Amino acid sequence: MVELPKRLQIKLSERATNNALRQLPIGNHLIDFSSNDYLGFARDEAVFKKASEILRNEGICANGATGSRLLTGNSELYGQLETQLAKFYDTEAALVFNSGYDANIGFFSSVPQRGDVVLYDELCHASIRDGIGMSHAQHYKFKHNDVEDLYRSIERVKSKNTDSTIYVVTESVFSMDGDAPDLEALAVLCKANGCYLVVDEAHAVGVYGEKGEGLLHQLVQQDKVFARIITFGKAMGCHGAAILGSEALKSYLVNFARSFIYTTGLPPHSLATILAVHQCLENNEQEGQPFAGIQALKNNIQFFNARLTALGLEQHFIPSNSAIHCCLVPGNEQVKYWSGQLREKGFDVKPIMSPTVPKGQERLRFCIHSYNSENQINSLLLHLEMLVHLSEK
Repeated sequence: MVELPKRLQIKLSERATNNALRQLPIGNHLIDFSSNDYLGFARDEAVFKKASEILRNEGICANGATGSRLLTGNSELYGQLETQLAKFYDTEAALVFNSGYDANIGFFSSVPQRGDVVLYDELCHASIRDGIGMSHAQHYKFKHNDVEDLYRSIERVKSKNTDSTIYVVTESVFSMDGDAPDLEALAVLCKANGCYLVVDEAHAVGVYGEKGEGLLHQLVQQDKVFARIITFGKAMGCHGAAILGSEALKSYLVNFARSFIYTTGLPPHSLATILAVHQCLENNEQEGQPFAGIQALKNNIQFFNARLTALGLEQHFIPSNSAIHCCLVPGNEQVKYWSGQLREKGFDVKPIMSPTVPKGQERLRFCIHSYNSENQINSLLLHLEMLVHLSEK
């Protein structure tokens, strides 16, 4: 095989030297505290059967989309799915993308124009920042979840660029911290200043809202944002994403979002699975009770936080009421060691290392699920407590 160019070899060697070399993990049978499958849908037999039933009822026997949606890949399931998504998430229109990364790349590379300004939270996901970097708009970050700093940024932009369209970008639940911004305050600020608010709800759908519609919907703020980005590879347990907004925004993206235009559509089974998951959530609501998994997840999050307090561990954690909880363990070597110790006890908890997070902000990332038991959570935190005490000696 042809060897890597020397410069690439050096970059890999530097990663290894810094104990930050990424490698693909091997599947395991450990107790899951690391996956994004918050509601257990990825392993739900009923969802699998429902998706197969949808394909049978539609008379669909196909393995692939055969082309981009603008050519031959726009199957009838796409229309059904986008109609259902618009109704479920209480929005005018929905446009399905192949992944959350594709959705963010497509939106931010095409919507902000030359002369526009994008103001984004400094901890926004890499896919958001990559998309913004591909646009011709100016872009500036504001301090994490700091509404006052955002206001000052808006004032600076307006004083210099009176004709600019300003887009404000945040996440409803941040993937590496698990915390949330003051979405109501952001909506008020953006409306008062004529800004367009864009919110990525990847880690909020399925976790917040009566049916899992997300944090914006729970706060009744869904009509106050320009666009919502939702993904199906986390709490929904399948694959794909969608951008929610107006019919005009959907039409614009169909015409100008390159990650939508120039890619093969999702296979029918993926579309049927997304439909099946949302029908499951919708049907439970119609029967007068929320999906049991959402309540189980909320109970486990509350129990996790209660045990942090009881064990005196909360000072090591970033405050969170989401399914994501992070224990700060500075240093790649140290956080990998702690993760390995928990793994030996049977728990799958992933270390988040620099450069994914800033140096000194390395952490253990705990993902809570509806299917975790209180005994599992308690045992996990008791082992963590022991690691903390040993490190403090």
